[in-house]
Amino acid sequence: MRLTNRTKNLTASPIAEAHAWLAHRTGDRPLLDLSQAAPNYPTAPAVSARIAEVAHEASGGFYAPPPGLPSLNEAFAVELAQGYSTPTEAVTIAHDQILPTAGCNQAFCVVTSTITEPGDEVIMSVPYYFNHDMWLKLDGVKPVYLDTGADLLPDANVARDLITERTRALVLVSPGNPTGVTIPPELIHDFFDLAQEHDLALILDETYRNFRETTDPPHRLFERADWESTLIGLHSFSKDLAIPGYRVGAVVAGRDVIYEIMKLVDCVQISAPRISQEAVVAGLQHGLDWRAEQVERILSNLQIFRSVMAEEPGGFTLASSGAFFGWVRHPFVDLPTADVVKRLVLDHDVLVIPGTAFTPTDERWLRMSYANLDPDQLVELGRRLEVAGRDL
Repeated sequence: MRLTNRTKNLTASPIAEAHAWLAHRTGDRPLLDLSQAAPNYPTAPAVSARIAEVAHEASGGFYAPPPGLPSLNEAFAVELAQGYSTPTEAVTIAHDQILPTAGCNQAFCVVTSTITEPGDEVIMSVPYYFNHDMWLKLDGVKPVYLDTGADLLPDANVARDLITERTRALVLVSPGNPTGVTIPPELIHDFFDLAQEHDLALILDETYRNFRETTDPPHRLFERADWESTLIGLHSFSKDLAIPGYRVGAVVAGRDVIYEIMKLVDCVQISAPRISQEAVVAGLQHGLDWRAEQVERILSNLQIFRSVMAEEPGGFTLASSGAFFGWVRHPFVDLPTADVVKRLVLDHDVLVIPGTAFTPTDERWLRMSYANLDPDQLVELGRRLEVAGRDL
């Protein structure tokens, strides 16, 4: 048996690697876990109740229709229209422009596999989401890295110089994972125009759309009659409804694109699990007030996190923050970031993800997912970082 070098030469998930150090902890102090951005709080009662109902229904274990449960597609179309409309311009998204997937990661995989072939190129801004980078390499596609400035925002004019005859897509993540930075609508529009000019896809991952610090529309591309020719939106219900283990996300795209993507989904998983889709329907119909409460709580924690990091405890400097994330530069010039992560968890009981998972080089970055800590833990984080700055 011969294994492909595309997997053998690829670094494993940084989440798994970071968690592996937990087995070597010897202290009994509570761990401050800033490694994962998945919600650690229970889902809405209405969602839990519906999950239990579906499990006992005769059809609860059946396949869902390949295009998705009609009730989910219709409910999500309504929610999207509300989120992207303005007081002066209402948008409409059709149910058949939506395809549920087994999580947003699967959405990215099936989308890029639909529009690329081995040897093609996809441009994505740095820092990138590590699973995007991993999948492109596994699929034989070359990631082309778009450097961002001090504000961590991508520039369409810089991206223009990276386009070649092999380029097939531009990828944006907003709010960013790992930076938390929300890309302003006008910049997203610039990338749409650039993609359209070169017959490329603009893949826009909006997993953390509802955790922004504004309720204004993330962009106004759906007002354009031609959005289907260029835009592919990726969405996640894992964070919105605190059901990451149920693995359900969605692609929003033109009908012809959805048709092609469905061929891949059919080979991989047939359809997103029925029980997961039913959970989302319950959340969209009965859990939006609950979601708003969670967003408000997390945004309150964000202000505490920013206040703690404003003191630059131990020399750790916050470069950006938002959604679930803080993008932090550590102060140790001569110490590899992987070693900093190891020492933080073993000596200071703080678990973070190295920035090397999100960048092609080691530039002393750390991703801190502040959202799963409570206010007292965020204050304690500052104390531990202060000590770590002296000890490491």
